[in-house]
Amino acid sequence: MSLALDKPRSPRRPAARRSNGELYSWLFMRLSGLLLVVLVLGHLFIMNILDGGVHKINFGFVAGRWASPFWQFWDLSMLWLAQIHGGNGLRTVINDYARKDATRFWLKILLYISMVLIISLGTFVIFTFDPNITN
Repeated sequence: MSLALDKPRSPRRPAARRSNGELYSWLFMRLSGLLLVVLVLGHLFIMNILDGGVHKINFGFVAGRWASPFWQFWDLSMLWLAQIHGGNGLRTVINDYARKDATRFWLKILLYISMVLIISLGTFVIFTFDPNITN
């Protein structure tokens, strides 16, 4: 008894015009995932164990933390890596499951716009945070 396999889909682009974009995307997902594990677990360990738990986290705590360029860079790295890592994963899901080219195009446009907005807003907040806000 033999199992018949479907023919593989033909590539959308000719072989001569292909790039290594998907290979770089795959490598980025593995490397950023490892780095995110370190950043996020380090963040959780420091915030919840070393700094006394979540009940100490308030506006003053964040203001003190973001007064240091080290913590700004740490949080900025988590923001950028998590957003790009997640966006790249969602781009792969869109490519795999969106059947129509137009649907795929518009879903990816929405994804890219949302990624740029979230990264821009997060970066803006981290670098312009003012601990001296008064009511």
